[in-house]
Amino acid sequence: MIAVNGPAVVADDVSIEYRSGRAGEPIRAVDGVSLSLRQGEILAVLGESGSGKSTLAAAIAGQLGAHGEGEGAYRRQIVGGELTVLGQRTRGLRASSRKLERLSGRIGYLPQDAADRLSPDLTVGEAVAEPIYVRDRRFGRKEAGLMVARLLDAVHLPLGSMRLNTWELSSGQRQRVALARALILEPQLLVADEPARGVDVLVRQSVLEALANLQRNRQFSAIVVSSDLREARALADRVAVMADGRLVGLGTFDDVLDNPVDPYVKTLAATAARPVKRRPAGGAAAAAAPAAPRRSSAPRRPVAAAGTGPRTDRQEQA
Repeated sequence: MIAVNGPAVVADDVSIEYRSGRAGEPIRAVDGVSLSLRQGEILAVLGESGSGKSTLAAAIAGQLGAHGEGEGAYRRQIVGGELTVLGQRTRGLRASSRKLERLSGRIGYLPQDAADRLSPDLTVGEAVAEPIYVRDRRFGRKEAGLMVARLLDAVHLPLGSMRLNTWELSSGQRQRVALARALILEPQLLVADEPARGVDVLVRQSVLEALANLQRNRQFSAIVVSSDLREARALADRVAVMADGRLVGLGTFDDVLDNPVDPYVKTLAATAARPVKRRPAGGAAAAAAPAAPRRSSAPRRPVAAAGTGPRTDRQEQA
């Protein structure tokens, strides 16, 4: 793991625009945002739909550039300011550049539709292990199986699910598989865009608890996009509030909500529920506090035959 001196993320007056393939004015989705993410900290990014929070998260995760085809094609790019992620300046980096490729390997990205992106043709074990073999196709199958088994155990999925196809799982289970997949390369930074989106309300808490427990044990930094104040407050150390592409609040939840200035923040403060149990402030420093005993990460049975390795031609044709 490459050591990073200073914050995990620094956005300095960042502006991001969408430009379509057709003639027309660009759309500014993020306008002059400045914030930072400390090492080992979880920062929640709150805002309504269209506030620019997902665009900012995609930029931090290195997911800008061209998307789509034909008339629906568009390009997202940083047009102002500077964005530094894990010590690497990202403005102007091409999608094919080696610097961006190396940086992407240190970032776990959980998009809004992560569960839907899982291939129905893969088993759970194959889906979680796939990023390993994208990076190194010669990686040992047994070692990959052990890595997958530990992560599935950490997100509270039974080891027997490794042999199931992804479409056989519930929405909450698929979301936890997607979270395990995003963390399989042991990233220094996780960017999670609405990590409990589309998950039944009865199991949303389990998805968020799995994320919080993994962060506490592995001490990665995290940007978590949310539209739910209560969930964000229970998960994160600090909050950044966005409205119409601008940053309208930044700090601890108490600081932001107790002294609102922007109309949207005032609305949040007025509708906020009673205080809920929050993570200890301080990010990485909170790890020093006594933690509840965690479940054993050791696999309960051999997993080398769990089907986590790259498929052979015969398997692909089957």
